[in-house]
Amino acid sequence: MRFKSLDEWLSWQESLNPKEIDLGLERVSRVLHRAGHNNHFDCPLITVAGTNGKGSVVAYIEAIALAGGYTTCTYTSPHLLRYNERIRINGSEIDDESLCAAFERIDQARGGEQLTYFEFGTLAAIDLFMAARPDLVVMEIGLGGRLDAVNIMQPSVAVITTIAIDHTDWLGTDRETIGVEKAGILRAGCAAVCGDINPPQSVINHAAKSAVKLKLIGHDFRVEPRAETWAVRANDGSLDELPLPALAGEFQLANAATAIMALKSLHDLTTSVGAIKQGLRDVRLPGRFQIIWQRPVVIVDVAHNLQAAESLASQLKAHDCAGRTRAIVAMLADKPVTDVIKAVSGEIDDWYPAGLESVPRGLSAAHMADAVERLTSDVKLSAASTVASACEQALAAAADNDRIIIFGSFYTVAQAMHFFALQSL
Repeated sequence: MRFKSLDEWLSWQESLNPKEIDLGLERVSRVLHRAGHNNHFDCPLITVAGTNGKGSVVAYIEAIALAGGYTTCTYTSPHLLRYNERIRINGSEIDDESLCAAFERIDQARGGEQLTYFEFGTLAAIDLFMAARPDLVVMEIGLGGRLDAVNIMQPSVAVITTIAIDHTDWLGTDRETIGVEKAGILRAGCAAVCGDINPPQSVINHAAKSAVKLKLIGHDFRVEPRAETWAVRANDGSLDELPLPALAGEFQLANAATAIMALKSLHDLTTSVGAIKQGLRDVRLPGRFQIIWQRPVVIVDVAHNLQAAESLASQLKAHDCAGRTRAIVAMLADKPVTDVIKAVSGEIDDWYPAGLESVPRGLSAAHMADAVERLTSDVKLSAASTVASACEQALAAAADNDRIIIFGSFYTVAQAMHFFALQSL
């Protein structure tokens, strides 16, 4: 075996391809076939693309399928605390030994192909899922759709969640162009579900051109919120008296409905109402308006684009706070920093901008502070060099009835979660 530890494998993979992102399906397709696999699982596959809501939809599908007694494999990215989070079999993270063995098999099949970090992990996940022989596989698209490594596999159902402006260097600068990339996961003969209430016309056009029957939220199915329950109304039937999802936010109803419609589009698996209800209660997804500390309440959220920031602002508005709301924000340089700060600024009393200089494309503390100060000159601002030091400052200043919201990137949330985990020791 080339390496003995997972850390060694991951460090090597980061340097294998000189490009951090190198979109295309040719390399992964060649390695997949050399590894002895084809592009079909022996069970249904649901692929999930979109800008926001992908992780939630995958989590709902996984929770409902597990509640129904189905062996389920899921692949997501990025991870928060451990790489193993990306690959789950029956709800459990893959262990280091199995993951390293899969990396070795992909390395043996690789030949001279310069796989990216993401491509290597995707192929390892496929290899592991082939061996697991599950009842259902769910795979989240990493970036875009059309040229993402996950798209080498043939899905039974393709899901597109909400589409917003993000990753403009690779996907385009408007929703119609980005929609073309997302719609690249649609296949003739494959069921498809779209959870965007106002999808780009490019998605509709691609589905029509590919002879794909695309189920649209607001047209083929819709959400009906109630006081303590909710319902899904669909052209082919309805579900009433559903429990509110364990994931916070009214927008999560659309994500849950999209997941339910994806499962109900499968011909090989039957999803009971009981499994749907239990899955909605069981679902968990770290880093999405997640409370990780009490007195003061500390909330982490991976929001890093305008649409996600608007959802975060609505969540803050919906949850009363008797004291002050203190925000720790750290972001990557290629994200819409100004739009994100502006979207949440009305809910924030004190800002703690921090640096992410230790990660690729991370903004420095000085640049982050400057961006916040330009938009929020009338509120208190305390800059910090790192997320950990910002957490320390905010925690020291906060009263028990204050709340601290930490957002801006997966890296930001991961570093904050690590900091507060240490406080509990």
